[in-house]
Formats: sequence, C-alpha cells, structure tokens
Amino acid sequence: MNGLIRKGGRVGERESGRCSVSPSPPLLSLSLVFNAIKLFALLVIIYWLAAPPPILVTWGPQQVVRAANPKVGVHTRLTDEVEEWKIKKTLEMVREMGAPWIVEYFPWGYIESDEGQYDWSHADLVVDHARRQGLTVIARLGFVPNWARPKDSVTSYLDESRYPHFANFMRAFVTHFKGRVQYVVVWNEPNLNFEWGYRPVDPAGYTRLLQAAYLAAKQADPTVQILAGALAPTLAPTGATDAMSDLEYLQKMYDAGARDFFDALAIHAYGWKSPADEPPALDRVNFRRSELLREIMVRNGDAAKRALITEGGWNDHPRWTKAVHPAERIQHTLRAYEIASRWEWLDACALWAFRYPFPAQTYQDYFTFVTPDFDPKPIYWEVQKYAAH
Repeated sequence: MNGLIRKGGRVGERESGRCSVSPSPPLLSLSLVFNAIKLFALLVIIYWLAAPPPILVTWGPQQVVRAANPKVGVHTRLTDEVEEWKIKKTLEMVREMGAPWIVEYFPWGYIESDEGQYDWSHADLVVDHARRQGLTVIARLGFVPNWARPKDSVTSYLDESRYPHFANFMRAFVTHFKGRVQYVVVWNEPNLNFEWGYRPVDPAGYTRLLQAAYLAAKQADPTVQILAGALAPTLAPTGATDAMSDLEYLQKMYDAGARDFFDALAIHAYGWKSPADEPPALDRVNFRRSELLREIMVRNGDAAKRALITEGGWNDHPRWTKAVHPAERIQHTLRAYEIASRWEWLDACALWAFRYPFPAQTYQDYFTFVTPDFDPKPIYWEVQKYAAH
C-alpha cells in the first residue's frame, strides 16, 4: 500500500518496524460535547416553561349588533391573520363599533391550493366568528392558484379555459357555506388591467366568467346572492390600455348579457379629496358616483336589483395626493353612512378598511379604523357614537 499499512481499522506509517496509530479522542472532549448537549436541552426546557401559554379562544354567547343605521359596514382584512384570538377580537371590535356588515376576502388559491383539495379551516374561523358576533358576511372571491394559471403569471390571471375551474370552486364555496354566507362577490376591480392578469380589460370576458360562476352558485344554493362588478372608480378615457371607466365597463357588461347573471351590484365608492355630499359627475371620482352606476342599472331594466358598497371611504395620510385631513375623513365618513341610509336601493355600505394584520408601511395604513395592535383611531370612536344614535 505504498508504505502504508492498516491496523486495527486505522492507517499508520511504517516506521522503524513499528506502526504509529492515531490516538482516540480524549475523554475530556467527549465530556464537553455531552455537557453542551445537556445545556442546550436545559435551555430548551427553560424557554418552553417561560413561553406564555397559548391563548384559549372561546366562542362566547351569540351577539347582536346594535346600530341605529343598519347599513353601516367595513371591509375587514383577515385573510392573512393567523391567530384565532386576533380574528375574534377584530370582529368583536367591528360589532362594538356598530357595523352589522363586513366584506372579507377568501382567496381561491389559499383554499384550493391543490386541484380538488379544499382547506376550509381558516375560512370557517372567520365566518363562524363573524356570525357569532352577529355580523353578515359578504365574501369576495379571487386569487388564482398556481395550478390554474401559467407559470410566472400573476394571481389575477385566469385564462378563459379555466373559467370552469373557478366555477367549480364557486360551487364548492357556496355549498360549504350554505346558510352561513349569503352574499358572494365575483372577482375584484376587473376594469383595471393589473386585476385582470395584466391583460387588456375585457367586459365581455368578465361577463362570461360571471355567467359560469353564477350558474354554478345557483346549482349549489338558489338563494345565494351573486354580486357583480366591484369596479374601481376611474376616469380612464376610452381606449386606455391600463383601465376602463367603471361607467363604461358596466354598460359593456350589460351589452354582453350580464343582466341575467347577477343578483346585485357591488360598488366601490371612494371619495378621494371630495366631501361625501359632492354631487356626482362624469368627470369626478367621489362617493356619490355610486348614483351614476345606479342610473346605468335602471337604464338597463335592472331597477329592481339591489346594490352594496363593498369598498370605499377616505384616506388621511399627511402626504398622499388623494388624502384629506383626519377631521375631514371623519366628517365625510359619517356623512357617507348617512347618505347610504337614505338610498333605498342600497343594502350595505362597507368602507375600506377596518384593520390590517400588520402595517402596510404605505399610505394604505391611513385607510384603517384600528391599528394592527388593536388601538382604535379617532374615526372608530366617532363611528361608534354615530351608530349608537
């Protein structure tokens, strides 16, 4: 072996007729290793004993929302809220503020991450805690799972060949929540290209998606209310590549036959810098732009249908160009709820957004009523006082 011999499982060099063998590890080194292991195990036990016990969440008694204005609502954002106690506390605070309605997002990709396999656990927590607090849930569906879209595409991209798969999810959702969720919104702001998979907006294409979802939902529960639209209020000119005016888009939906495939219209009613009382106009984005959408419904023979505001409100960021002062935001919000109470064709006015699970670190944080740490903002207390009278 080229001057090397093996003895006792070790290799040594031939030297003066003797073989030198590598020494065994000293007992002191092994002792240090064992002591380190014991110390680590002890630290793990200490950490486990010192950690706070898990928060026990109980359902509590059935609650009722006490609100002078039964149309007051908020858009909650519990999609990414992991801890059950935070889900419950959020919904308790909604009830205590005096809002009977919530809009919540239930992403298709979260629930059916593998085709045909549904995980309802988180959605059940949100819906059941909301109902225990006496709240009515409006569910918004969207967010395409990986298996239902091309690789590297965005989660708002749904090819028409996949419409039947979304319809299957709609059927499963309505079946699962029958008797618990009565209002379902199909998609979100499809008149913006980034909400339509960064493709040209397509009212006729959305109408075909709406038709597939509507028929599937009604097979599962004929009484479920399917909401269409949820259009972003925008002044985009005809022919723009990134967006289409919500008014133009809604009319094109009717032109494509949408009237037979929805029960109510979902409206997004942001005020930007305008007060709630500002009259509607074709060239203005304001709260009462909702009335222009209603006029389109009436012109197309849909006067008997209802509408629900599922997003809207004002922002009080100190530097955002479309924001107002905090006191103005409170004033406009209370006035919007009051105006909504007098619109006989409107069932709910759910403004954006009650609370985020974590800070957005952008102007979006200034839409909220409550901080991620559950600290009520002044607008929360003012809405609570309004809702109590």
